[in-house]
Amino acid sequence: MKKKLRFLGLDVHAATIAVAVAEADGEVRSLGVIPNRAESVRKLVKKLGAAEQLRACYEAGPTGYVLYWQLTELGVDCTVVAPTLVPTKAGDRVKTDRRDAAKLARSHRVDDLTAVWVPDEGTEALRDLVRAREAAKQDQLRARHRLSKFLLRTGRRPPFAGKAWTLPYMAWVRQLRYEQAAQEWTRLDLLHEVEHMAERVKRLEEAIREAVKLAPARMREVIRGLQCLRGVAEISAVTIMAELGQISRFESPRQLMGYSGAVPSEESTGQRQRRGSITKTGNAHLRRIAIEAAWSYRLKPAVGPALRRRQEGVPEQIREMAWKAQLRLHKRYARLAAAGKDQRKIVTAVGRELLGFIWAIGVKAETAASQARAA
Repeated sequence: MKKKLRFLGLDVHAATIAVAVAEADGEVRSLGVIPNRAESVRKLVKKLGAAEQLRACYEAGPTGYVLYWQLTELGVDCTVVAPTLVPTKAGDRVKTDRRDAAKLARSHRVDDLTAVWVPDEGTEALRDLVRAREAAKQDQLRARHRLSKFLLRTGRRPPFAGKAWTLPYMAWVRQLRYEQAAQEWTRLDLLHEVEHMAERVKRLEEAIREAVKLAPARMREVIRGLQCLRGVAEISAVTIMAELGQISRFESPRQLMGYSGAVPSEESTGQRQRRGSITKTGNAHLRRIAIEAAWSYRLKPAVGPALRRRQEGVPEQIREMAWKAQLRLHKRYARLAAAGKDQRKIVTAVGRELLGFIWAIGVKAETAASQARAA
């Protein structure tokens, strides 16, 4: 059967797809370039013969997973591969779309590519919404910085002590007036942008909550379970779920830690071992959530009112895991702090270990959801 297989390498761009085919035991040849359209892909598959005998692959990139879903619907076995792990010859200095497609087809034939996990359309849609909210928070921070620096530059200080961006602070900014018309227009524009960003973040957070209500039971169960952890509220739990999709696809906590890029880099040879900063070669969104949540473990273990509300109705076993996380991670934070370690390194180490508890709770919640569905 293997002799009849044909391996397709696809170099995908926004408008075009360069195609190459590798016969099971034969040559690798280019099939040219086709438009990146569903009809063109359908014609290509029909031209190449039986769909069940085709094995296609392309690199993950900005075009997303639309082509994967198209090929899968047509009955073609498709693999999305990690671009940074595609084998490359050291002396190869010629790079074209046709050569890239041929290289993918050749590597796919000898099973020398690393596949990435492809989410379903529902998970991908939730991920888009969560990342839109994250982008809105970044825009909000920039808008606030612009306004605060304008006030600083023009010598305006609030007449009270307190944090910025609270209700009294915003009321003070609104009642400010400048003698110069140009500065007054600047204030109004910057203030409008801050208020607009706040409304945008609020709107997206409400949309995320509505999307969670429509999500499958398995996802909702995991989101509820993750909120038992200190520092992981609803938006953070949804972000973790959207980025990971299915937590049980990771065989161990170490795999999840490596996926986040929060593990130390290493350069060892012979008897010499050297470890450096974290690799950061992973999911930056997941790593950010884990490290942000890790800051809360510098505080003594406790279950406050907000955390108690989040834990209502969650199985006892998951609540016990969350409490164990508080005890263990606070102890580690205190031990590293006593040793004089840099606070940022401490929080990174705690965040990395927190991912292990996220894995344990996620797997437990997914198993419980599967058993409930089977029953």
